Formats: sequence, structure tokens, C-alpha cells
Amino acid sequence: MKFKRIYPDEQGNLWFPQGEPTYGQDGKGEWLMRHPNAGVGSLANHDVVEHEDGSITVSPSILMKGVDGEVHGHLERGVWQDA
Repeated sequence: MKFKRIYPDEQGNLWFPQGEPTYGQDGKGEWLMRHPNAGVGSLANHDVVEHEDGSITVSPSILMKGVDGEVHGHLERGVWQDA
């Protein structure tokens, strides 16, 4: 699943479109992401590498609690793969 990068508004806030796979860095420098099955979560406990095209790779794997259980996977160059 391909994630889309979003950018902060003038106040540094990120607005995540409902249900869309997105990620972005807020005005304070914190990386956040929205997985369609889990909502919005912080990547503060992960290493995030930003690539020249604006995509990111996150390590270690990402585990998020969702409505239907957990989602667990890898985000590499903006593409999600289940673990």
C-alpha cells in the first residue's frame, strides 16, 4: 500500500485525511502516520530516514492498535508491507 506525504499548515499542524494512508512531519519535527485500519500514530520511537523524493523509511517495524486488532508492518520509501 502506497502512503502519501502530507505537509503541515502555517501553524505547523498536520491534518490527516480520514482513512487515507498518509504520513508527515509536524512543525515541531515529529513524524506521524495514519494507517487506514489503525488511525494516527507517532513515529517518535522509530528511526525515520527521509529520501530525496520526500518518501520515508521507518525502522524498526511499526505496530499500531486498530479497530479490528493490530496492524504490523514496514514502511519503506513510503510503501507499507505487512509483517
